[in-house]
Amino acid sequence: MVGTVLKGMSRVRWHDLTHAYGSAADVPGQLSRVALGDARTSASALCDLGLWLGELAVFDATVEAVPFLWDLAVTDSVNSRSGVVELLQTILEHANPPQIDVQRAAHRAVLDGRSTADMLACDEDAAVRAAAANLVTAIGSHVCESCRPA
Repeated sequence: MVGTVLKGMSRVRWHDLTHAYGSAADVPGQLSRVALGDARTSASALCDLGLWLGELAVFDATVEAVPFLWDLAVTDSVNSRSGVVELLQTILEHANPPQIDVQRAAHRAVLDGRSTADMLACDEDAAVRAAAANLVTAIGSHVCESCRPA
């Protein structure tokens, strides 16, 4: 499944990217744990990713990870899909003022998934539906300085 869900992940030069605690070389492993892990493993990996990619600030690794997070959110076999959707909202809500271009790119990566969020708002899983509804609202009301047109 990782070959299809996280397709292209190996083409990203993660070791050249950073997250909140340094090198992002460990991000692919955590994304794989979210994709393949049981509920506990997936939730633990998602917690780490939250700290690394979005809760403190957004980073260049965040920008690269967002498309894979969207993939995980729509994959029924992923145990923590609602948590993935919540992480996408966290990314949209956090900044990195010293790196405004990175912030804009991270937010844009989430905003570009609006149609996916709309689809997830009708998901069979109530937790995914609720998280997606919140994300759709956040996308619709997103007005940060970095994302405003020049």
